[in-house]
Amino acid sequence: MAAEEEQAGRRYREGADGRRARGERRRTELISATLRVVERDGVAGLTHRAVAHEAGVPASSAVYHFATLDALLVAALTVAADAYVHQLRQVRESGGDAIDGLSALVAVGSGSGRRRILAEYELTLLAVRRPALRPIARRWMDMVAEVAGEYTADPVAIRAAVAAVDGLCMSALLEDRPVSAADVHAVLRHILRLDLRTD
Repeated sequence: MAAEEEQAGRRYREGADGRRARGERRRTELISATLRVVERDGVAGLTHRAVAHEAGVPASSAVYHFATLDALLVAALTVAADAYVHQLRQVRESGGDAIDGLSALVAVGSGSGRRRILAEYELTLLAVRRPALRPIARRWMDMVAEVAGEYTADPVAIRAAVAAVDGLCMSALLEDRPVSAADVHAVLRHILRLDLRTD
């Protein structure tokens, strides 16, 4: 009897784990679809139905996993922010220069990744009216500040670096012209006064 109960319990746990894994896959699909919808149609085009259609799943599935549009937006912006943090962390852990890594991220975002960056900026601006998005929207700025803080303790220089990176990204989007990694690198080195160092 005990062996049968143990087997039944194991089957239940395996079934629950399988459902959990399928649920996580579905959530990931819906988040990716959300970013694609915002890339294509902007935040104004975001509905549960649009996301579900983009993901190729029933609309009820989108509502089941994300009861509100805000929940979808928070999840999408979190995934985008996590991707940048992960990429920059990889550069730093490999011994690479953080300014080089940040410059490359900005350059790619303003070039081949322009549509995604445009979607992320739209989500970031939405955070002004939707407080739930604010902590996630700040992660990009916090990451830039952290990189700048590796080179200076001057809070004004750190804020200037954050503003400069943000401005370069926005300029690239408005002008529909990518910014080069060399340009970003030069601006950051100037703001952080790295060109004046002799060490």
